[in-house]
Amino acid sequence: MPDLSTLLMIMALLVVIGSLAGFVGGLLGVGGGIVLVPAFFYAFGALGYGGDSLMQICVGTSLATIVVTSIRSVSSHQKKGAVDWLVLKTWGPFLVISSALGVLVAAQVSSLALQAVFGALAGIAGLWLAAGRDDWRLGQRMPDQPVSGVLASAVGFFSALMGIGGGTFGVPLMTLFAMPIHRAVATASGFGVLIAVPAVIGFLFVPVTNAPPWTIGAISIPAFLVVIGTTLATTPLGVRAAHAMNPKPLKRVFAVFLTLVALNMLRKVMGW
Repeated sequence: MPDLSTLLMIMALLVVIGSLAGFVGGLLGVGGGIVLVPAFFYAFGALGYGGDSLMQICVGTSLATIVVTSIRSVSSHQKKGAVDWLVLKTWGPFLVISSALGVLVAAQVSSLALQAVFGALAGIAGLWLAAGRDDWRLGQRMPDQPVSGVLASAVGFFSALMGIGGGTFGVPLMTLFAMPIHRAVATASGFGVLIAVPAVIGFLFVPVTNAPPWTIGAISIPAFLVVIGTTLATTPLGVRAAHAMNPKPLKRVFAVFLTLVALNMLRKVMGW
């Protein structure tokens, strides 16, 4: 059991992490997981937790928060009639199965391998945020099978490995097939439930070493509870700020930040 000062430091860090993830998610429309995983990585690592299981704990805990936030998000979007349920029904089975496969892989590989995956894919996401254009197209409508199944499987698998809800990859993919951005964001919010629920069940049984206090499997329960509370409080503030200002310059700044985080993870992987 850590001493009181360590526990207070952990709680303070988690409050800051959750507040930032919620605000950025509401402001820029990016999933909280893309912020939570690197934040957990540096916070738990600085406190001496995780060791060879550090990324598994970060990814599992992030996905646990996504279960709650995505349910709330898809419910809000549904009230506005923005969710494309046909896409969710078509992609759903592939997201669930590929997410479960992602957990199986995450349980077998090293924390270093997961760092490399996160760093590479987060770097791609950062470049898309910085340079992606709204008028880029791969087609004029969502693809049929088997293409949609392949795309959904890729989104589910890599999202589970990264600890994110699917919007980071799902939104750009759907807009590339001419889906309006607001509908793509609303629909991708439903991806989070389909990806996170099977992944969290799996991560509850993943054995880890040197875990933070009160961790079940690869999921830190205190981190989950604190982050959920703070993200639910700060997400509306981010949404309000997005409506009060032009978020595009801030999205570029976040793209640079995300790319730097990704490069730093890759630097650590290479031992530099």
